[in-house]
Amino acid sequence: MAAGGGLRLLGLAALLGLSALLLPPGAVLCRGQPSAAERRCFCQVTGHLDDCTCDVETIDAFNNYKIFPRLNELLESDYFRFYKVNLKKPCPFWNDNSHCGIRDCAVKPCPSDEVPDGIRSGSYKYSEEANNLAEECEEAKRLGAVDGSLSEETQRAMLRWTRHDDSSDSFCEADDILSPDAEYVDLLLNPERYTGYKGPDAWKIWNSIYEENCFKPQNVKRPLESNRGHAFYKWLKGVCVEKRAFYRLISGLHASINIHLSARYLLQDTWSEKKWGPNVTEFQRRFDEVITRGEGPRRLKNLYFLYLIELRALSKVLPFFERPGFQLYTGNKSHDAAMKNLLLDTLHLAKSFPLHFDENSFFAGNKKEAAKLKEEFRLHFKNISRIMDCVGCFKCRLWGKLQTQGLGTALKILFSENLIEKMPESGPSYGFQLTRQEIVALFNAFGRISTSVRELENFRNILQNMR
Repeated sequence: MAAGGGLRLLGLAALLGLSALLLPPGAVLCRGQPSAAERRCFCQVTGHLDDCTCDVETIDAFNNYKIFPRLNELLESDYFRFYKVNLKKPCPFWNDNSHCGIRDCAVKPCPSDEVPDGIRSGSYKYSEEANNLAEECEEAKRLGAVDGSLSEETQRAMLRWTRHDDSSDSFCEADDILSPDAEYVDLLLNPERYTGYKGPDAWKIWNSIYEENCFKPQNVKRPLESNRGHAFYKWLKGVCVEKRAFYRLISGLHASINIHLSARYLLQDTWSEKKWGPNVTEFQRRFDEVITRGEGPRRLKNLYFLYLIELRALSKVLPFFERPGFQLYTGNKSHDAAMKNLLLDTLHLAKSFPLHFDENSFFAGNKKEAAKLKEEFRLHFKNISRIMDCVGCFKCRLWGKLQTQGLGTALKILFSENLIEKMPESGPSYGFQLTRQEIVALFNAFGRISTSVRELENFRNILQNMR
């Protein structure tokens, strides 16, 4: 055997050994002899990921047996289940404001009395200290007071808050949650699943995202047809790592959404009941290597790339949440304290992942060129967040807005490392800040990606039995 082949085998053995260490006692790493149906979706979704030192197997073991169960418990808590969103904003790019008439596209907002007092009264600020500050300011406005009626310390604090809220570090077009059109939605009662929204309207959304916002020249066509793939991937391989990563993040998000729709498909709709569950045919249509002309496995690998980016952000933002002044404020002190402990446990677990993505390769080199590229990156993603207001299905719009805001928050964290390191241990952090909306979106977005990785294991098992 050649020396290079021996080294490759040793590397593979090391990766399999690391994956096995992440499994709980009794769990089985080996998936057995794959069926033809399983091979066509998953045979290429294995081993190392491009532009990363990580591999698929390590992610599967870490996600499915470690962080996924803990994350689910966290997202069921009041702080993370209520998300305020404006689903009535008009599309800023075209005049077609038609909305989906399918009943499963509807979103049921929460009556105000069902939202915990601490969340409602505090609006978008993240802690009791910030909530009190915001309430003092609102009271001053109601009484018609001028700025001089506020204490000097409060004026300085509010100025810093305003600077934060209007800062240029945001990767998303955030909703004005003080708008009368913004409403709280219980995410647990409005789950992401198949709604029937498809066809030209849905295609127009994704086409606008890929064709106008992924740094792709117009003469390079996406590999929707077999004869286009070579030219597209030749272009993608030749661009800088940042632009390649941008495309892979969007592709990974698209893949994740398609997995959710396939995993929670409307299987039965009668007068007596609705039955939701995995639709294997739908999954194969989107990810089978033959049916998709080789695109399906690439899409799934991009999902894993997205997973690594968001997991890295969670590990980086730990110091922000560790500060004593931070709390998941809902007004229920004992519950809030318990949820903060669970949050910190989850973040420490995220930090323990052995093969984190190294974001230091992004925006390196010439500082001026790097700064220009980073701003383009930020504005392109911000534009995608605005496209979400053009989605005709309200439930799809809800989850699209939440997941783009979550990914945008993850990118903001990764590119704010110096600010996070300089945060004071106590008191508000004015250099780096996250609103409650960003926090809820960040964790729910990662929850969606984590669920997608877990659902892949379910589809693997189903396909394996299709002999």
